[in-house]
Amino acid sequence: MSHAPVLNLALNLGMPAASNRIEAETSADAAGVEALIMAAFGPGRFVKTAERLREGSHPAAGFVARRGERIVGSVRLWPVLIGETSGLFLGPIAVDAASRSDGLGAELVQACLDQARAMAVGGVLLVGDQAYFERFGFVGAPEAILPGPVDRRRVLWLPTKVEAVSGAVRIG
Repeated sequence: MSHAPVLNLALNLGMPAASNRIEAETSADAAGVEALIMAAFGPGRFVKTAERLREGSHPAAGFVARRGERIVGSVRLWPVLIGETSGLFLGPIAVDAASRSDGLGAELVQACLDQARAMAVGGVLLVGDQAYFERFGFVGAPEAILPGPVDRRRVLWLPTKVEAVSGAVRIG
């Protein structure tokens, strides 16, 4: 799995027509993505375990949604190992407040899952609300041990090649 910064990924995501507003993130999007994430999560995001996991890594893929020239949605996939299983860590998902409740977050997640299925990884790991993510096929992954405090009920796994994971989660 590549540790290179996100580049323009020419992908045919095979998503429904409504998802044509999702594009592969390019290196030129970095400042806009960072501003969106900061607006969505504030400085408190820096103390979260998920952020600790992303430190020192580069996204394997990222996706954005735009309104005009402004980025209004963003999500990234990060290479990780869960025990000895290669995977991708999804997040953060950020959507501009004015663009919420129209399905944009779900479209961003779907773009990541389509990309993950095309890659040679065991699946996708995230920390999130199971009631929201189970519609995509995520299940609990309480045996995946993140490098810091986390509510284990919120650690979720979507298998693409490996049904269940266990062990320490670290940069892949």
